[in-house]
Amino acid sequence: MKKRIGSNFYRKRVWTLLEPANENDKASKITDIFLVTLIFFNILMVILETVDSLFINYKDFFKYFELFSVTIFTIEYIGRLWSCVENKGKNQSDGKARIQYIFSFSAIIDAIAILPSLLAFLFPTVDLRFVRALRIIRLLKFSRYSSSINTLLVVLWDQRKSFGAAFFILFIILIISSSGMYLVEKDVQPDKFGSIPQSMWWSIVTLTTVGYGDVYPVTSMGKFFGSIIIILGIGTVALPSGILASAFTEHTKRNQKKYEDQLKLMLSDNIIDEGERKELEELSQRLNLSDEDILAIEEHYKNKK
Repeated sequence: MKKRIGSNFYRKRVWTLLEPANENDKASKITDIFLVTLIFFNILMVILETVDSLFINYKDFFKYFELFSVTIFTIEYIGRLWSCVENKGKNQSDGKARIQYIFSFSAIIDAIAILPSLLAFLFPTVDLRFVRALRIIRLLKFSRYSSSINTLLVVLWDQRKSFGAAFFILFIILIISSSGMYLVEKDVQPDKFGSIPQSMWWSIVTLTTVGYGDVYPVTSMGKFFGSIIIILGIGTVALPSGILASAFTEHTKRNQKKYEDQLKLMLSDNIIDEGERKELEELSQRLNLSDEDILAIEEHYKNKK
């Protein structure tokens, strides 16, 4: 029985160490700083490796640094997989909690971050430069330590249907514009508008308002049709931006409401003690609320009273 209690204690400690740190947990803070720094230098190494002169002169350094990094990230992944049951739901078995964790976004990123290096070490004679370049995905490991990135991911997931509809509309306009430009310009510019797939390049850069200028209509009908597509493109590309801005506003309002509800609960006795104030600070960090948001909520609540 003592052994089991000890095992649970260490497992819980591993989970708290690997998760973003609490304010008073120095060991967890040091762990976070170490992992974030290691991720940063890994991204830097991946970039520098693409410079042939640096890679040739410092090949051993890159190799040993990668070996050190993949060892740390592998230990981190195994530690998270072992300790993730500390965050399981009620009536959920350890095995089910681990399977759920394996297929979570953060765990998939962690796995992708180490797999290219493991393949390179297992098959050293095979040219896996493209696979090794995938280590740049380690950049996404920052999302675990950034509330802003997490907020963006949550908003994108919540609005996935709206974004799907917006991009479907964009796809329809892309096909129509490519087909139309093919019909009016194919005889005059067969090298640029000789097929619908060729015309798609002009349609994409026009709809996204980039306009490189390397492909453009020369006939009167083509210019007229292109003008209509440019106008449609401005509205179509702005549509996802509007959805994202609106979604961020709604997400912020929901977070502010959660904070206000918790504030009401704690002020039921008209006193906020030190422990409750600390809990509110932790909640504001999780909800990614600024000091201005918190001050506005508290002032609004006082005026309502």
